[in-house]
Amino acid sequence: MSISTSTGRTRINRAERRSELIDATIDCLARYGYEGTTIGVVAEAVGMSRGIVNFHFETKEQLLLETLRFLSDEYRDHWRAALAQAGPSTAERLWAMVLADFDRRICTPRKLAAWCAFRGEAKARPTYRSMCNETDLENLGVVADLCAELVPPGIDAHKLARAIVCMLEGLWLHLMIAPKNLSREEAREVAASHLAIVLPDHFTSSGPIPAVRSSLGRPMPEAQPS
Repeated sequence: MSISTSTGRTRINRAERRSELIDATIDCLARYGYEGTTIGVVAEAVGMSRGIVNFHFETKEQLLLETLRFLSDEYRDHWRAALAQAGPSTAERLWAMVLADFDRRICTPRKLAAWCAFRGEAKARPTYRSMCNETDLENLGVVADLCAELVPPGIDAHKLARAIVCMLEGLWLHLMIAPKNLSREEAREVAASHLAIVLPDHFTSSGPIPAVRSSLGRPMPEAQPS
């Protein structure tokens, strides 16, 4: 029994140590950039020897790949949770998904800088590109499905979804490059206003327009005062 308990504790400690190293790597990417983030720099930042870091991650590439995987999984889990917790209407779900990008757990200067560092390397590194593309395509697909239920006839839902996603990426980039010119709260307001502009029948800048039921039982946006 004691051996089993000891083994379980070892596994927990190892997972905690790996998590600590990944967190330190995010800090180093934000401070030193991709090229400046080395095993030695991460080891010094977290107060460990290079040998301990190498025990958990044999190479810089493995450490960085797992850091990107952590960021990708965290981002995907976050918007999925926002979608699951949103109200029942399509507008409420799209609103929740878009504004989830500016939650303080995800949208932080250090994480934005780490994302930008990986994006900058993705063109030359197929593994990074594949992981980023997988995350992007799933997110875009969900946004497109939601837009398809909201757009009026004649509007390409996939193009609108791409415009929304590119708007969000642009705000993240601006927050990373010029945080003094745009706060996270202001970026959130810009994203909300964008939804109100491109889908005025379903959103105001304050949130989704409550839906009413048509005589056919279909949800319809309430008429807005002129």
